[in-house]
Amino acid sequence: MQEHRVTATGRTYELPPPFFVLATQNPIEQEGTYPLPEAQLDRFMFLIHVDYPGADHERRIARETTGAPPPALRPLIHGEQILEFQELVRRVPVPDHVYDYAVALVRRTRPPLPDTPEWVKGWVSWGAGPRAVQYLIIGAKARAALLGSYMARLEDIEAIAEPVLGHRVLTNFHAESEGVTSRQIVRRLVEETRSNAGQRVS
Repeated sequence: MQEHRVTATGRTYELPPPFFVLATQNPIEQEGTYPLPEAQLDRFMFLIHVDYPGADHERRIARETTGAPPPALRPLIHGEQILEFQELVRRVPVPDHVYDYAVALVRRTRPPLPDTPEWVKGWVSWGAGPRAVQYLIIGAKARAALLGSYMARLEDIEAIAEPVLGHRVLTNFHAESEGVTSRQIVRRLVEETRSNAGQRVS
């Protein structure tokens, strides 16, 4: 990721921007697919959980992938346009209270800090780092732009909190033994952090 290049069969290929990495993680360990180390996971902005498809979607998958070859793909956007959109997203304003909310949410995932809830300290072995705050803000800006909003809001942070924080909050043995997942922890933290933010405003 960091070098923006890939090597295949001894040949190195430069990957000019826009450049990003997609990775799949199978919940059942198979040969060739293993969980990524935490340091590598932290470089991924989102972890999107994909469950089994519904019956209608599964029927569509069967229909569209077992017949004639699909039509050729036609490009809808070019790399230069993507870079322009990325620059536009970075210019979306963020009010101070949204920055405060993102920082508070991430800091509450860290067990050693005094403001961390006791229930988090009982279930979390390692919390999210500073990169999580950056991705919450960038993600909120992108969501605001997609929805036609002129600035990022608390709702934008909350909407992306789970895919941004879920793979950065590492649960301990107590959480695993009680069936508590990092996604559940993030959802509860969002609810409590929003409540605390409302109390401070009032």
